[in-house]
Amino acid sequence: MKLAYLFLGPMAFLLLAGCGCVLSTSSGNLSTFVGCAVREFTFLAKKPGCRGLRITTDACWGRCETWEKPILEPPYIEAHHRVCTYNETKQVTVKLPSCAPGVDPFYTYPVAVRCDCGACSTATTECETI
Repeated sequence: MKLAYLFLGPMAFLLLAGCGCVLSTSSGNLSTFVGCAVREFTFLAKKPGCRGLRITTDACWGRCETWEKPILEPPYIEAHHRVCTYNETKQVTVKLPSCAPGVDPFYTYPVAVRCDCGACSTATTECETI
């Protein structure tokens, strides 16, 4: 199974590739959850010249189904790989504490509104496979 790294703004997520579901994780067991959902995520927002600020936001999280099968013609494999990705986001801006004079204290980050299992689009995210 391939792993995909998905980067959106200051948040980085390690996600497994594959499906097309949107489910709530609040009522299920996260170790067996298959799908893609909005989940609370905490990170440290920082920039040079300011103190860091711990932010709790919503991010996409999940494990999507994936498969590969051999075929007789090139490229000799048929693959179906999806990643848990952002379908809809909103931007939120906060003011970082104790910024040096001349440093812009405002920090903008994305908040997940809706997430889906889908193809990783390089138009909106940085996609890598290992």
